[in-house]
Amino acid sequence: MPHHRGYRAKTRDLFSRPFRRHGQAPLGKLMANFHRGDFVDIKVDGSVHKGMPYKFYHGRTGRVFNVTPHAIGIIVNKQVRSRIVKKKIHARPEHIQLSRCREEFLKRVKANELAKKEGKTDKLRRQPKGPIEGHFVDAKASKIVQQSPPLYKLII
Repeated sequence: MPHHRGYRAKTRDLFSRPFRRHGQAPLGKLMANFHRGDFVDIKVDGSVHKGMPYKFYHGRTGRVFNVTPHAIGIIVNKQVRSRIVKKKIHARPEHIQLSRCREEFLKRVKANELAKKEGKTDKLRRQPKGPIEGHFVDAKASKIVQQSPPLYKLII
C-alpha cells in the first residue's frame, strides 16, 4: 500500500484523549482569557477538530500576538536547519492553555521588589544549592544497620 502523509498522519496516540477524559472539553477551557504577550502552551485536544494546529506545534510554548473572537494567534520558535524561525500560527482556545513557565520568575521579581523596599541587598542571580553543611550523627540515637549482599545460591 502507498504511504500517505496526511495532515494528521501518525497522530493516533499524540491526539488521543486521556483515560476517562473523552467527550466534550470542560467549559472552563473555553472561558480562559488570553492577552497579547501571554505565554501559552499548545496542547491539542483531539476531540475538537476546528482550529487544530499542526502536530509539530503540540507541546510547544509560544507567545500570544493576536486575539480574535474565535482564535488566538501565537508566535512559536521552529528550528529549520541551522536557524530558528518565528512561526505565526492561529489556534482555537480549546487547544491552548496558559503556561506556567514564568511563575517562578515573577515570584522572584516580587521577592526582589519587597527586599528593595525593606532595604536589604540580596543577590539577584539564582544560586545553585550547595552541599549540606557538616554535622555529627549520634550513633546511640539512631540505629546503625550493616548491609551486605545476599549469598549466591546455585539453584538447579
